Amino acid sequence: MGKLAGYKISNIEESFTNSVDVTSYPVEKGLPITDGVKRQPKTFSISGHILAKTHSDAMKVYNALEKKQNSGTIVTYVGRTTAKNVIITSMNPSFNSSIANGMDISINLQEIRIAKSPYVKKKTTKKQSGKKSKSNKKKSKKVYHKVKRGDTYWGLSRKYGTPIPTLRKWNKYPDRRIPLNVKLRVK
Repeated sequence: MGKLAGYKISNIEESFTNSVDVTSYPVEKGLPITDGVKRQPKTFSISGHILAKTHSDAMKVYNALEKKQNSGTIVTYVGRTTAKNVIITSMNPSFNSSIANGMDISINLQEIRIAKSPYVKKKTTKKQSGKKSKSNKKKSKKVYHKVKRGDTYWGLSRKYGTPIPTLRKWNKYPDRRIPLNVKLRVK
């Protein structure tokens, strides 16, 4: 007995194929052969029966699996072998008089390799209805610098890491006439 996407299949036979593509070109002596080997997705074959109380119930199971096949839905198969992250590539039903309320079926599955992204999504807090949620953003505090002899926007930019055009915008003093002892916003 096995389960494909939650539907029971009475198994007769299961098999899987694990293969690689190998380069057909000559490989120079001393170079790694692994550069010419490419892993192929595993493929699974299942042969068995879809059994139900009535023939129409068995057809409902087949139609549900066919819908998953046509939409490319990723499913899991658990039986004697386990196949995670697979899609149904083909289904071959056959009907005969020995199975009154079901059908023989052969199903082929192919592994889908899902790459993991190095991107980590920040966790968000759920908002409660009717209540204001507090923002996690810290309010940026303005930082000021008292001007001494020799201070320039360029020097303040290097010291505080603020771009020169931003310093000019915040402070409204011309570059060559910054008065002494005034407070300039630098962050």
